[in-house]
Amino acid sequence: MKQIAFLFTLLITTVFYGQKKDYNLKKGYVAEGYDVVSYFDNNAEEGEKEFTTTHDGAKFKFVSKQHLETFKKNPKKYIPQYGGWCAYALGESNTKYDINPKTFEIRDGKLYLFYNSWGTNTLSKWTEENPEKLRKQADKNWSSYQE
Repeated sequence: MKQIAFLFTLLITTVFYGQKKDYNLKKGYVAEGYDVVSYFDNNAEEGEKEFTTTHDGAKFKFVSKQHLETFKKNPKKYIPQYGGWCAYALGESNTKYDINPKTFEIRDGKLYLFYNSWGTNTLSKWTEENPEKLRKQADKNWSSYQE
C-alpha cells in the first residue's frame, strides 16, 4: 500500500511539475519557506515573511535578519542541491519530486532535501541504498535540467 501511495504521488507530481524548473517553489519559496541557513545548524525551521530575499528569481525565507544576511554573503553555499527537489527521486528515477522540508541531510557541506510522507522516507532509502552512487546519478540527471 505504501508503494502504491508513493507511485501515485510520484505520478501526480510528475504531471503537475512536468515543466522544467530550476527550483521547487511549492508554497512560493525554495524549501517551502524553510530557512536554508538553519539546516546547516541541523535545524529545519520555517522562515518569516519579514526576512525574505530573491536569488536567481526564487524566493527564500529566513528566521532572522542574521540568517538573511548570512545567505546574501554566500547564497551558493546554502541553496539546496537539485533546486530543492527530492535528491533520492532525482538519483533513483530522474524525477523532480516534491519534498518534506523537515527531511534533510547535510553531506559534504551541501544541503539535500527528501520526500517523507505516506510511510515513505526517501532519506532513509538514500542512506540505506548507496548515497554516493545516488548522488552521482542525481548530479548527472540534474545536469539535463540545466539548459
